[in-house]
Formats: sequence, structure tokens, C-alpha cells
Amino acid sequence: MSITEVANFIWSVADLLRGNFKQGEYGKVILPFTVLRRFDCVLAPSKDKILEMNKTLTVSNKTPVFKRLTGHDYYNVSRFDFEKLLDDSNSIETNLRDYINSFSEDVKEILDNFELGTVIERLKKANLLYLIIQKFNEIDLAASTVDNLEMGYMFEELIRRFSEQSNETAGEHFTPREVIELMVELLVEPDLTDELTKDGIVKTIFDPACGTGGMLSVAQNMMRAVNTSLTIIPFGQELNPETYATCKSDMILKGNDNSKIVLGNSFSEDGFIGQTFDYMLTNPPFGVEWKKVEKFVKDEAANLGHGGRFGAGTPRISDGSLLFLQHMINKMTPADKGGSRIGIVFNGSPLFTGDAGSGESEIRRWIIENDLLEAVVALPDQLFYNTGISTYIWILTNRKTARRKGKIRLVNGVSFYEKMRKSLGNKRNLIEKSMRDEIVRLYSMHEPDENYIDFDNADFGYNKITVERPLLDENGVAVTDKKGQVKPDSALRDTETVPLEEDIHAYFEREVLPHVPDAWIDESKTKIGYEIPFTRHFYKFTPLRPSAEIMGEIKALEAKIAAGLAEVGV
Repeated sequence: MSITEVANFIWSVADLLRGNFKQGEYGKVILPFTVLRRFDCVLAPSKDKILEMNKTLTVSNKTPVFKRLTGHDYYNVSRFDFEKLLDDSNSIETNLRDYINSFSEDVKEILDNFELGTVIERLKKANLLYLIIQKFNEIDLAASTVDNLEMGYMFEELIRRFSEQSNETAGEHFTPREVIELMVELLVEPDLTDELTKDGIVKTIFDPACGTGGMLSVAQNMMRAVNTSLTIIPFGQELNPETYATCKSDMILKGNDNSKIVLGNSFSEDGFIGQTFDYMLTNPPFGVEWKKVEKFVKDEAANLGHGGRFGAGTPRISDGSLLFLQHMINKMTPADKGGSRIGIVFNGSPLFTGDAGSGESEIRRWIIENDLLEAVVALPDQLFYNTGISTYIWILTNRKTARRKGKIRLVNGVSFYEKMRKSLGNKRNLIEKSMRDEIVRLYSMHEPDENYIDFDNADFGYNKITVERPLLDENGVAVTDKKGQVKPDSALRDTETVPLEEDIHAYFEREVLPHVPDAWIDESKTKIGYEIPFTRHFYKFTPLRPSAEIMGEIKALEAKIAAGLAEVGV
């Protein structure tokens, strides 16, 4: 059977669930039972040896022996398997729980996070448990039939189908494949001619909000396609137990023995303290508040400063996406040891939210002044399942090529899409391969093009100056304090934004004094800010049509309406 045929067969289990489970719940049954059946088939050749060894072995720690016998990092010491479970329909729930509890700890942890115990209880009440075991027993998922790579592809296909079926929540843990593929292509493009083509190279990839593991899987597959001798080791962290279990299962099913997927909050329960990675990519939650970890984050920022993850600043409590970026920057390999590259999906807020001196502005300032931001790519809207808003891919690195040092490229990719024949939630647009290629070309090309602009880092910085005017009394005379200094009138106070590379006094003399000659700058209040006004740089003015043309269309419509009314005798 082909991968698609196997996936279709497993998908047919949904026919049994219909009526007892909602459509969006099918994955809660099918995904863990697919994992369970895979383990069952893979462990079958060593089953008898394991049972015998479990009886005769007298050492207290049998785990290393069992793993050596199975040839895997997992094992099961129960006398049951899927075949034997079907021998006793009356005790199938009890026997199945015994079977599950006899797995090694890492597998039990995965199944616990799938909440398989609750699923089994629901299946038993619906008189479906025996039928589900029977159905899965019909499919051969042995390694000799479906190898690790094929199993991984098949599992990804199931995840994709369930995510699209449950499109009202899919965006919480599922990024469209073409968006991931574009991000990976942008991430590795500078390394395609050298770094990734060497023999025997080992690279690490990391996603701190990995969901079901889509980004890690696609990145791994695409990078292996560049060089089959390349070893890619995935690392990830996920907050939601079920999606964590899905991701960890996917990694195990693919034979990623060196991978590490951690359950927990990346901010307060960092599973990778002190570790660095070659490539990092993520699609963090948009507009999700971080109040639950506020104290932890702010304490780390105050106590560790730039020695921790959040020394540059903290954004407003309503959106923690820039915290994810700082978390990733903290895990960059030093430039003198090879450096790192980061790709992250944002909405428009991190580009410009926050005035000079705010947490967001200070984070942007720190990133840009340290020459970490390489490019920002604007994507078409309506790409994601749970939102139609505009999104952007930021590419960061601490090993810029010579031509990119001190520069940031803005790429306008908003027009590179085609409409889908059928919408999936809010997803109505698709970036086809040829369009992805064009966006990557815009990111990497040297020749001029209207869809990209290269800026100096300082172009995004500005001084926000405070302009004061004197406080006058009833006679129109300036009021002074005890030291004879003119008091400012707070009602007349104003601010001006001056490009960072322009002298603020020259700007003040040219733009302010001709209009208010008695004004002055309160330099104690001057703040440096950074923002990336993306749409402003690609805005194209569309002139209004001539009024005569519009009037002509109105008259033509009036005549058409009049003729229609005349036909019906009105």
C-alpha cells in the first residue's frame, strides 16, 4: 500500500466514530491509536524475547537490556498486543489499559498527554472500543512495510487532515505547509551553495512553539532533500499537552532518536537552557497575552538583563510574540562558532507597535543596532486558517554576508498568491511553488526590483523630541521660575519625530522655529525609537478618476434603470 492508501485506510476509522464523536474530535482517537499500532507492529519481532527476558532477568534496571533487544528507545512488557486484545471482547478495556501501562516511560508519557485513558472510556461507553482495535489490527505498520520516513509522512498527512477539518482552531497549532516551506527556503537560501552541501554535516533546528511539529518536519524534509547525507536533529517545546504528544510521536515515528521535544511554557519552563541551535523557526501565537508568566519574565529581565533572554525589554502584556523572538535570539550559536539563522512569523504589530522608549521599540532597537535583522517579507493576507490578517516573515542572523551587513531588506510579497477553489476557515489564498520561488528570488537578488527595498539599519531609527513653548500670564509675558528660567506651557507641548541620521537642531530650526519662534527642545525628554513602517514604503497612490467619467457612468446607470422601469410599466 502507498502512504496515501495507508493514510486513507486509517482515515476510514472516522466512519466508525461518526455520531459518537464530533468531526473535530476524530483526531483525538485516530492519532494516538495510529501511534499505538505503529509501536505494536515495530515491537512485534522482539515480543517473545522481551517477555522471556522480563521473566528471567534479575537486574533491577532492565531498561537498557529491553532497548537493546528491540533496537529502539521504547519497549513493552505486556503479554498483550493488538491481536491478543481481540481474543477477549469482554475484557478488552482492562487488557488494553494493561497493555498501555506496560510501555516504557517515554511512550506512556506520550499516551498520557493524548489523554488516551479518557478516549478509551468514551469508546467503551459508545461500544466502539473493540471495533477500533479490530480496525487498526487490519493495517500493517511494521517497519518492513512502512519505513520511518514513510511513517512520518503518513502521520503528517493525518495531522494535516485533522487540522483542516478542525479549521476553527487549526491556526492555534497548524501553519499552512506552503508558509513553512517559504520560511525554510528563506532560512537556508544563503547556505545552499556551501554550508548545507558538505558531506557528513550535522545541523540542529529548533521551534519554541512547535505545536504538532509541522515546522520541524517540513524543515527536516526540505533540508534533507538538499543533501541526503545531512543529519538534521529537531528540538522543540510546546505548551499544549495533546499537540506536544502529537509532535513527539511524529519525531519518534520518524526515527529521530536524537530529537528532543519538551512539554511546558517556553518562557517560565525553558527546556533548553544554555543550548544553542543552527536554525530556528516558529509561528508564535498572535496577540496572546503573557500575564500568567509576567512575574517570571520581568524578574528575569530585571535580575539577568542581557545575561538572560529579555534584557532588551518586554512588550505590552497583551502580546508576547516579541518575547518568543528574544527567547530564540538567546539561543543563537555565537558567530565565531558558525552562527545561527532565525525565521519567525509575525502579524504587523511587532513592526511598529510602541512609541519611542516603549518595550517593543527598545526590543526593535536592540535587534537592529546589533545588526541581527536581515529581512522582513510581507505575505499575502488570508493565508492562515484562523485569521485573515496580514502577516510577515522576519529573517534574523548573526552571520550576515558582507553585502547585507548594516542593511535590512523589505520584500513585498503580498501579490504573490492565487485564490483557493474552496476556503478552509479564513484561509482563502495559497502561495504556489512558482510564487514562493519568486519571493525567495526577491529576497536574494542583486538587481533592482519594485518589490524590494534595501535600507540602512539606521533608517528605521528616530529621535522623538519634545517641543516646549512658554507659559504666558494675562499680560502675554513669559512666566519664569525662581531661577529665572521660562516655564513651559504643558497645554502647548508637542513632539516631533526626527530621522536618526538627521541632526535634531537642524531639523528644529528648519521645521519648527519658522512656525513657533519662541519654542525650544527639552533635550532631557529626547528618546530614541525604532519602527518599520513597511506599508508606507510600498504604498502606491491611485489617482481618483475624472469626475466627468464617473458622472457619465452614473447617467448611463440611470438610463438603464429608467428603461427597466418602463418595461414593467412603472
